[in-house]
This record gives sequence, structure tokens and C-alpha cells, in this order.
Amino acid sequence: MIHSGSGRHLFLVDGNRLFDAEAALFNHLDEAMTDGAVGGLLAELGLTGPPLVDDAPLRSPPIHALSLAVAQKCNLGCTYCYADQGEFGGAAKNMAQDVADRAVDGLIGEAAPGARLNLAFLGGEPLINRPVLQATTRRAARLARARGLAITFSVTTNGTLLAPEDGEFFEEFGFAITVSLDGPRAVHDALRPYKSGRGSFDRIMENVAPLLERQRRMQVSARVTVTPQNIILRETLDGLIAAGFHSVGFSPLLRSPTGNVEMTAGDLEIMLGQMIACGREFERRSRIGERYPFANMMNAMREIERGTHRPYPCGAGAGYLGVSADGELSACHRFVGDPDGAMGSLAEGIDRPRQAEWLSDRHVHRQEPCRACWARYLCGGGCHHEVIRRGRHACDYIRGWLHYCLEAYLRLTSQRPGEAAAAPCTAP
Repeated sequence: MIHSGSGRHLFLVDGNRLFDAEAALFNHLDEAMTDGAVGGLLAELGLTGPPLVDDAPLRSPPIHALSLAVAQKCNLGCTYCYADQGEFGGAAKNMAQDVADRAVDGLIGEAAPGARLNLAFLGGEPLINRPVLQATTRRAARLARARGLAITFSVTTNGTLLAPEDGEFFEEFGFAITVSLDGPRAVHDALRPYKSGRGSFDRIMENVAPLLERQRRMQVSARVTVTPQNIILRETLDGLIAAGFHSVGFSPLLRSPTGNVEMTAGDLEIMLGQMIACGREFERRSRIGERYPFANMMNAMREIERGTHRPYPCGAGAGYLGVSADGELSACHRFVGDPDGAMGSLAEGIDRPRQAEWLSDRHVHRQEPCRACWARYLCGGGCHHEVIRRGRHACDYIRGWLHYCLEAYLRLTSQRPGEAAAAPCTAP
């Protein structure tokens, strides 16, 4: 049951469906929930039926996205890095061209007609291995075009090695570029210095400026890892938007190899308040027709609009796999070199029994306390890597953010001329 400020609403967990509710029905539903009789009332309203998300895990899903760890090395010394400063706990290495070629051959060669594919480049710092990144992109684009397939490209970079010619290349191939930035200069430099200890903020902003100016096909976004040291979200958001980033998103640091600057429950409570403050500004700007590219909010509004409901938080271990510099397959880029997320290799193929076990074990219906959580099909159970390594200490933060987003969606859609916020629901 939701009071949005624009009316009363019913949220059905099954299918993440929203309905407007008359006052009398809202009160009736409230009483039924107190009495444990809501199921019968929903049946009277015609809102029950076979579950939209069942217990069956995915089986051998087709791969539509790969991330290539083209450089398992980095020039920064971010102590919270999940990849152990880019090397994933092993020796620093680059991906060889033949490994990248095998990955592309598998992605494109096994794709169904009409499939939409994505190839992502990560590290470490992927621009350390610029020649393989560029050659692999060109080859993938050529092979996909020959088969009539759509393919998109993305890269996540710390920005310190960006050059103007990179902008030309990324624009040509329409890259989605994510630059890791942790706030204004002082806080960023404290969290993301060079290994020498020198700050990196000024170099990144100097390097990224030409890309921000010419982005048309490419989109240059900023990703902010939030720690107890940089919970200044509105200042950070407005500063990066003013710099010209296509969008800006925040992600709390829930797991680091050393436990350094991980977010506590108290930190997450503060972060939630600041996320909502950013959301309120998004609402204000939306009402007057201004774009305010707060990525977390834009993504939430899009997912709620679609009625997205899912048994997993993402495609990790299913339609999306990570590829290490040596050609080992993992559930995603965060599991490179981690046996908990091992999924086979390019040489031997996907380990289908392991994948089936993963998809069965990680289904939200097999997670606790997810099975009884109202947000389970919006959240999907949380990042697999973070949950396996640290547990579910962020659930209150996630529920608080999603509850606010549902209210905001209802307020914003209620103001569209001639359009209801949700399907009407009246007393039987």
C-alpha cells in the first residue's frame, strides 16, 4: 500500500504491478492485510493467477554479452578496488589478441538471428591494452555486420589514459563510456590516487573534456563509488552534470578486498537520505521539462514503467559472462580469478553443469530473506559478488530507495496530461 502524495495506490509484488485505489478500497485492503485476508480480496478483484515469476531457474541461456578483462593491471592505487588494484590477486597481465578473437567468435558465431549483443572492455584499466581493445572492436563490428546482428560496445575506464584520438574511435563505434570518478577533487584524490599517492582528478577531467564536447554517438557517463568518505551526493551529482557527463550514477561500496571504507548500516542510512534528495531534484526538474541525468533515478523510472520483474539482479552467469586475460570464463567481470564464479573457459566452453547450479542456487526464491521481501522482483536479490562475499546488510537501503522511487514514479506520472499514474482498481 502506497501513499504517494498524489493518491492511494496498490503495489502487487507479483509482476511489480501498480494500481490506483479508491479511498474505500484502500481502507478495505489495509484492513484485509491486518487480518491476513488480503489474498481473498485480491482474488475478488481479479488480481490473482499463475505467478509471473516461478521457481524454475534459467536453463542454458544464450550469451548476449561479454566483458573482456583486456588488461588485468592498473596505474591507480584505489585501495577499495574489488579487483585488487586491477590484478585480481594474481600477476599483472594483458589479454592477447587471439584470446579476444576467440571470445568474439563465440559471442557472434553462436548468436541467434536478430540477437542484440554487447561487448564490454574492462580491467584493471582497459586502455593500458589499447591496441587489443581497438582491433577487437573493429573485428566484432565487421563480423556482426556480416551476420546482420546488432552489437554495441562499452568501456569502463579510470580516465587517466584517455587521449583525444580515443574520442574519435569511441564516437565512430558509438561506445558507452563509464568514467570512474568519486566526487570533487579532494575526495576523489583521497580515494583514487595514483600508486605514487598523487591525485588523479585533474588529469581525468583534462582528458575527458574533449570527449564530453564531441559526444554524439558515444555517451560519456560518470560512476561514483560511495564510501563513508564521500557521501556528498548532491554536490557531486551537480558538479559532474555541469561538467557535461551524459549521466551520473552512484553505487555504495559494499565489498572491498580488505574491508577498507566499506559502507556500514549508518552510512547507508545517510546515503539513502542524500539519494532521495537527488531524486527530489530530479522530480522538480522533470516537472518543468528539464533533463537532470541522475542515472539511478532514470533507471528506476524506466524499470517501473516497464513493470520489470525478475528472479535475478542481472545477467551474471546467464546471458552475460566475464572473460579473463587468460580466457577463463566467469559469472561476471567481478568474479575474474574467483572460483566461486568460475564458468568454464574459451578453450573448453561454458561449464553448463556449473552454470545450471549457479542459476538454481542464485534464483531469488532460494535466497533469504529475499523470498518474503516485497522488493524481491525489483531487486532480484542483490549483486551476487557482494552477497557471496559480505551478505545482505544493504537490504534496508535498497528497500528504502525503491519505495521512494515507486512514490516518485506515481507523482510524476500523475502529472502527465490525460494519463493516469497506474491502472485503476475499484471495489468489487
